[in-house]
Amino acid sequence: MLRRILREVREYRLVSVLTPISMILEVAMEMVVPYLMASIIDDGIYAGNMPHIIKVGLWMLLAAFVGLLGGLGGGFFGAKASAGLAKNLRETMYNHIQTFSFSNIDRFSTAGLITRLTTDVTNVQNAYQMILRMAFRAPSSMIVALCMAFYINARIASIYLIALAFLVVMMIILLPRTSKLFSEAFPKYDELNASVQENVSAIRVVKAYVREEEQTKRFHRASGNIYKLFVKAENLMVVAMPIMSATVYTTIMVISWIGAKMIVDSGNTALTTGELMSLLTYCMNILMSLMMVAMIFIMLTMSGASAKRICEVLSEQSDLTSPEHAKTEMRDGSIEFRNVSFAYNFKDGGKPVLHGINLKIAPGETIGIMGGTGSSKTSLVNLISRLYDVTEGSVLVGGSDVREYDLEALRNQVSVVLQKNELFSGTILENLRWGKADATEEECREACRRACADEFIEKMPEGYETKIEQGGSNVSGGQKQRLCIARALLKSPKILILDDSTSAVDTATDAKIRKAFREELPGVTKLIIAQRISSIQDADRILVLDGGEVKGFAPHEELLATNEIYREVYESQTGGARDFDEAG
Repeated sequence: MLRRILREVREYRLVSVLTPISMILEVAMEMVVPYLMASIIDDGIYAGNMPHIIKVGLWMLLAAFVGLLGGLGGGFFGAKASAGLAKNLRETMYNHIQTFSFSNIDRFSTAGLITRLTTDVTNVQNAYQMILRMAFRAPSSMIVALCMAFYINARIASIYLIALAFLVVMMIILLPRTSKLFSEAFPKYDELNASVQENVSAIRVVKAYVREEEQTKRFHRASGNIYKLFVKAENLMVVAMPIMSATVYTTIMVISWIGAKMIVDSGNTALTTGELMSLLTYCMNILMSLMMVAMIFIMLTMSGASAKRICEVLSEQSDLTSPEHAKTEMRDGSIEFRNVSFAYNFKDGGKPVLHGINLKIAPGETIGIMGGTGSSKTSLVNLISRLYDVTEGSVLVGGSDVREYDLEALRNQVSVVLQKNELFSGTILENLRWGKADATEEECREACRRACADEFIEKMPEGYETKIEQGGSNVSGGQKQRLCIARALLKSPKILILDDSTSAVDTATDAKIRKAFREELPGVTKLIIAQRISSIQDADRILVLDGGEVKGFAPHEELLATNEIYREVYESQTGGARDFDEAG
């Protein structure tokens, strides 16, 4: 896990190395200053040697200045290295997520991915900066201070070891409990982000049903869970800080008493006043460094949970990849299903939603697809553009298995207007050019004419430069559907799939769109999923699905005569009493 995270340091390796070097330089200068101070007191002030005081004082100023440069360098380099690591982590995670198949994305919630890209990366960034600065500074400061203390007076310096042993025991008792609470707290951010995301994205529904109070309570519960865990963790830290402070001050008192007694008893020979002052300074350095080490362990534990969650995303491999010698050319728009079965999460025991599908569709055919809710209509067409892979059997497009194609090449030739229409913030032209990045305005206008989107676009004051807000919230459902169809047409595909993509369009406009497809796209294979029989009755053939199985595949008139399911739906929509999803 650590190796995977550190791999993202990349171009920030140099500043990552310079940070601890700068911190060690700062520590070295901090350790020199107390030693020089002892010399000023013993050899300068008591001896009345003013030149020595000036000389050593200048050396102290130089040491302080060099230490300042080390501290500034450590702060600058550490900030650059940690921010760089966070930038690289976010970019790598985001780019990796773009390679995920639908099944990969299904394993992570949207809120979970957002938390990993924001809060978790920030935790790792803070931990990395602390490691570069404090993980080198604190141990080196403690070790050098101990060495200097033993060099001055081993008897008094041994007191530090007792204090250190006591604080280490306290850390061993408190740190595991604190770390566990912090580890539990950060995954709770997923729940908090999920609450916010769902509320904001569905704010119109929330207000329409006057559920603001319930949503607020839900947010408070998620926020309260994080609050409780952090309070428990901080309470343990509150206990630790007074213990550490009491240990530090007790050690200072003991050293002061023993040191003063040694000075008086020996007549300033066994220990000098300047040496005692140096020992007191080193005492603070040693014990404060130990407290820093404790904080580093806590930060590492906090960031460890975040690092694990980040690595889960980075280690997730796409279920769908292009073969080594992938095909990039598609012969035609023919489609064939050979004994196809499909299950979501098949490896985890998911049950098949499609069973034994066998179909042949000729290039340029228009195929209507009907079926009740949950009959797996969308699952069927998703296999054609390889948004999912079949569990059994094979899907052939243009005479070749879809798994033999380069994914990009396949999806450029199989244009899908998904059931959930999505538009992005930007102009209408920018949204249309998702279908073809270099499309001219004339090409966009032609695609909109075929999709009957030009009718409302040209009435807008800014026309094709009209701004679309995030999610297409400033256009109607029917307008959004027509823009998505136009976007798909810009790809000039060999296969066009409309997944219930005219449900919000009035019947007259629906008829115009179908007429444009029939007359102007004769060579394109068209698959149209619809609930209205009027939308597909003029198709070459109509596929009837029920329970993930083919129950009929024939023209409209033949199905009316031979297929009970289709006939019942037709009668219910043309004045009969039966509803589409009602049992026969």
